[in-house]
Amino acid sequence: MPAIPIELPSLIQSCANGRSVVTIEADTFANALEQLCTDYPLMRNALYESPGELRQHVLVFLNEDNSRWLETLDVPLKEGDTIIIVQSVAGG
Repeated sequence: MPAIPIELPSLIQSCANGRSVVTIEADTFANALEQLCTDYPLMRNALYESPGELRQHVLVFLNEDNSRWLETLDVPLKEGDTIIIVQSVAGG
């Protein structure tokens, strides 16, 4: 199973013990996100509105592909892949 780095934005790094990058072993994109939430339980609330539904302001990329553009999250992972989580911030 490949070891995949997941880059975290500063707004949710506290959910991963202050880490900006965590490494997850998983065979698919979906399993990597699930393993992230299993390893760091606070992450689930930071990322998901309800099971399987990412919060509107959270974007998750597999390499350069936005998860919202993919037909399924059951994309096989390989060494060299990277997952990047981005949280949009708004204010006035």
